Amino acid sequence: MLDSAPRKEFGMLLVRLLAAAKGDGTLNLVTVDGEHHRIGSGPPKLTLRLHDRAVERDLLINPRLRFGEAYMDGRLSIEGGTIYDLLSMLMSGSEVQGALGRAVEALSPILRRAQQYNPMRRSRQNVEHHYNLSREFYELFLDRDMQYSCAYFSEPGMSLDDAQEAKKRHIAAKLLLVPGMRVLDIGCGWGGMALYLARHTGARVTGITLSSEQFEVAKRRAEETGLSDRVTFELRDYREFAGTHPAAFDRIVSVGMFEHVGVPQYRTYFDAVRGMLNEDGVALIHSIGRLKEPGATNPWIRKYIFPGGYSPALSEVLPVIERSGLFTTDLEVLRLHYAETLRHWRSRFDARRDEAKALYDERFCRMWEFYLAGAELSFLLQGHMVFQVQVARNLGAVPLTRDYMVNAERHLAKGSAGIGASVGGVPMLRPAHSPESAN
Repeated sequence: MLDSAPRKEFGMLLVRLLAAAKGDGTLNLVTVDGEHHRIGSGPPKLTLRLHDRAVERDLLINPRLRFGEAYMDGRLSIEGGTIYDLLSMLMSGSEVQGALGRAVEALSPILRRAQQYNPMRRSRQNVEHHYNLSREFYELFLDRDMQYSCAYFSEPGMSLDDAQEAKKRHIAAKLLLVPGMRVLDIGCGWGGMALYLARHTGARVTGITLSSEQFEVAKRRAEETGLSDRVTFELRDYREFAGTHPAAFDRIVSVGMFEHVGVPQYRTYFDAVRGMLNEDGVALIHSIGRLKEPGATNPWIRKYIFPGGYSPALSEVLPVIERSGLFTTDLEVLRLHYAETLRHWRSRFDARRDEAKALYDERFCRMWEFYLAGAELSFLLQGHMVFQVQVARNLGAVPLTRDYMVNAERHLAKGSAGIGASVGGVPMLRPAHSPESAN
C-alpha cells in the first residue's frame, strides 16, 4: 500500500494534468482521501470526485481511455453538473496525454494501420459490435426514419425529423436521379435512404449491409411500405459484392459507412466504387472527417463504440480517389451539422434513459452518455466535421454548375419525381444516362 506522501504526489500530478486540459471555468477535484484541489480561479463550477485509488493511477497513465471507463464503472462522479458539462470544460483546453498515451501517440502512424486493418471477417465483427444492438434501443433517440448519421439543418430551429428528411433530399439532389436508374446503397443501415430514393425518384435501389439486425429491419420496411419490387437488401460486404456486379449501377450512395473502411482499405474501396459504376456513373460518399491533419481514433471510442473506425482527413481521401481513376466532381464540408444532430440525440436519449436501462443496464447507459456527449463536443471543439464527396467516372457526368442541386432539392420538397439533368435547364457537357430512354 502506498503511504501518504506518494498518494499526495499522485493527487498533485492529477491536478497538473487536469489544469493543462481544462479550458474556461474552475474545477474542484476530490481525491479518494477526501482532499480538495481547486483547479482554476473563482468558485468551482463542477466537482470531480474519485472513488478509489486506482482511478488516480489510471488517469495519469492513460487518461483518454481510462477516464471513460471510470465513468462507466461509477469509479468517478460529477457533482454540480453532468458528464457533458465536465467534458465540455476539459475538451475546450489542450489535448493531454499520459505517459502511456504519449508513447502510443508516437507510434500512431504504425498503430493506425494495424487498428484500421479491416478484412471482411473483422469488418463484420466491428459492425456487429455496434449496429446489432436492438432496434428498440435506437428508436429511443433517432428520428422516425432511423437515420443514424449526420442530419442537415438547412434552416434554423429545424426538428430532428425535418433535418434528417432534408439530409436525404440534399444527397438525392447530388445524385441526379431519373426514374429507373439503378442505385447501390453501400452500408444501407435500416434502409431509410434506399426507401427514400425509390419512393421519391423512381430509382431501383439495392442496399447492402454487414449488420444482420439492420438487414432484417430494412427488408421488413421494404415489404411494409410496398417498395420491395423496387428496393432489395443483401447481407454482403462491398468487396464481395463488387466482384459480381461490374458496371452494374448508374449511381452509388454511401452514408456513414466510410468511417468504418480504414485507411489501408481506401484504394480497395474506391476501386470497388469505380468498378461498379457504369460509364456515366456518379457516386456520393457522406462521411465523418477531420478538418486538420491525419490523427488517431480516440482509444475509448475504438474499444467501446467503433472498433476499426477512423475519421479521415481529406488529405488521406482525395489522393486515393485520384489514383483510383475517379474524378472528384463536388466536395462539401458540413461543419457543425453533426454537433446539432448529436445534441438532439443526447437530449432524446436522456429523456428516455430509464427505457434504455430496462433494455440493457446502468453501465451501458453511462457508456452511451459518455459517447454522445464526447462525440458532440468533438464536432464543436476539436475539429471533426462531415464531408460529402461526389465522384464520377468521367467529367461530363454532372452539370457545369451546382445549380442543379438547389433545383433538385426544391422539386423533392414539392414531392416531384425524376430530378435528373433536365431540372432547371442546367447545362451539361453531355446528357446523363437514362435507363428509360435506352429501352
